[in-house]
Amino acid sequence: MADAKTRVIIMGAAGRDFHNFNVFFRANPEYEVVAFTATQIPGIEDKRYPPGLSGKLYPDGIPIFPEEKLTCLIREHGVHRVVFAYSDVRHEYVMHRASDAMAAGADFWLMGPDSTMLPSSRKVISVCAVRTGCGKSQTSRKIVRLLKEKGKRVAAVRHAMPYGDLEKQKVQRFASLDDLKKHNCTIEEMEEYEPYIDLGAAIYAGVDYEAILREAEKEADIILWDGGNNDFPFYRPDLEIVVADPHRAGHELQYHPGEVNLKRADVVIINKLDSAEAEAVRKLRDTIAAHNPKAEVIDADSLITLEGDASIEGRRVLVVEDGPTLTHGEMRYGAGTLAAQRQGARELVDPRPWAQGTIRDTFDRYPGIGALLPAMGYGPQQIQDLERTIHAVECDLVVIGTPIDLSRIVRIDKPTVRVRYELAERGTPNLNTVLDGFLKTQGL
Repeated sequence: MADAKTRVIIMGAAGRDFHNFNVFFRANPEYEVVAFTATQIPGIEDKRYPPGLSGKLYPDGIPIFPEEKLTCLIREHGVHRVVFAYSDVRHEYVMHRASDAMAAGADFWLMGPDSTMLPSSRKVISVCAVRTGCGKSQTSRKIVRLLKEKGKRVAAVRHAMPYGDLEKQKVQRFASLDDLKKHNCTIEEMEEYEPYIDLGAAIYAGVDYEAILREAEKEADIILWDGGNNDFPFYRPDLEIVVADPHRAGHELQYHPGEVNLKRADVVIINKLDSAEAEAVRKLRDTIAAHNPKAEVIDADSLITLEGDASIEGRRVLVVEDGPTLTHGEMRYGAGTLAAQRQGARELVDPRPWAQGTIRDTFDRYPGIGALLPAMGYGPQQIQDLERTIHAVECDLVVIGTPIDLSRIVRIDKPTVRVRYELAERGTPNLNTVLDGFLKTQGL
């Protein structure tokens, strides 16, 4: 006799997985989600998706297991279908996970935009990318600034980063630094939210993105979707802007679901032209022309400015860069590195001999990081280990290349220079012309 329900495991990293469950499975009696598996996010496994979020079909919530247990879970629970629901991984990686699931007897499923995007009563602009670290945040910030200058009410919604108490994080709104403390934000969360607060704009995030959308719609004419990694939007956009990085030319066709974003984009921004090689830029332009010839292309620089009185020239410096960009983003340098090199640093000190605790574990897991320190801070222990590592490194100066004032989060016992970076388009088309055209066609 056939089973009445299709048993499902959702593979994720505390973002897309929860969203797909909420919008497709939570109230669907044809399916039974027996577990989530988790990767990328330290400490998220061995938790539960709580009853307050899982709905009446799941009164006890849903367990979350480490991804390493996937095949055992498939066999133990007689799972019919495995849903892959996280981002910024090579196509080959996705198919290895598919092979694991299929070898254990299950189907393997990738859920697309039409199954998972929520419609809004407001107009939606999305900013996504082909890889993490391309420059989504600086692009999103500029769009918010331009729309506010045009008299529009804007609410930004950030891709999910719920690493704490999931039920308490159902709907979060950040409009002040006190809100960051109220919600016990990790460094990764603060890096995304604090720049909006500096702009005087509200940004939403959390776990239940339909509930989040309904709150954001109350205060905005336009919803800005600020994507995470290279995921596609949770909301159905009226304008899709995608950022590409010539420093990783070729990756736009090699990673899931960044290739989806490239092929869906209304506008593609080629960022970081000021530090990219001409041949890499040409290769990227050719790829865009071949795979999305209708997309409007914007050329842009990522302009770097420095804050702080200390001089970099001739100094031995420790460079602290955005964590996810260095880890699963696979970038070998960021804005902090470029600033140190351009300002004549004598040496970029390798922090690995002094790495402490979970920071040492990060270097073990991502050996390609090299002589840079990722600003990892998914929880109190990682933040403490980051602080201990910075204290231990023998250097003259710390160059902070993260989007936040890191010295506000960890105590740094050395002189610091903070690096900021902003999007600066070259000529036209640019974001201003694109937004003017969008507002006109949408009757706004």
